[in-house]
Amino acid sequence: MKKSIFYLVAMVMIGGFSQVANAQGEPIENGAKITFQEEMYDYGDVPYDGNGYHTFIFENTGNEPLVLGEVKGSCSCTVPEWTRTPIAPGEKGEIRVKYDTKRVGAINKSVSINSNAVNTPLKVIRIQGNVLPAPVTGAPVDASGAPVND
Repeated sequence: MKKSIFYLVAMVMIGGFSQVANAQGEPIENGAKITFQEEMYDYGDVPYDGNGYHTFIFENTGNEPLVLGEVKGSCSCTVPEWTRTPIAPGEKGEIRVKYDTKRVGAINKSVSINSNAVNTPLKVIRIQGNVLPAPVTGAPVDASGAPVND
C-alpha cells in the first residue's frame, strides 16, 4: 500500500512538472508575446499629398496582458497611433502609421515599439515606398488628366 501511495504521489508530481514544458520538451515562456501580421508595408508609388496611412495589426500570442509603452516613428514625418489599453491573450491591437506624403521621394522609415512582450520587448516595423512629385498646376492635360506634351 505504501508503495502504491509513493508511486501515485510521484506520478502527480511528474504530471505537474510536465506543465512547464511543451510537447517538444521546450520550456513554456510565460508572459505577453507580440506577433504582427506584417512587419513591413510598401506603399508603392503614392501621389503627392495622397493617402499616407497604413494600419499594422498585431496579436498577443502570450498568456499575460500585452502593454505597449513608447511607440515612436523614426522622424517627424512618420507618426504612429496605437492601442493604449492592455491587450488580453488572444486579442488583437493595432498601430496606425501616417507618413507625410507632402515629402517627395523615397520612403524608408521605421516605427519602434517598446512593450512588455517577452519575445521581443523592442520591435521595429517598417514602411517604404515613393512619393511622386506634385502635379504642375496650369499645365495642359487631356480628358484623362494626363499631361499633354506640346
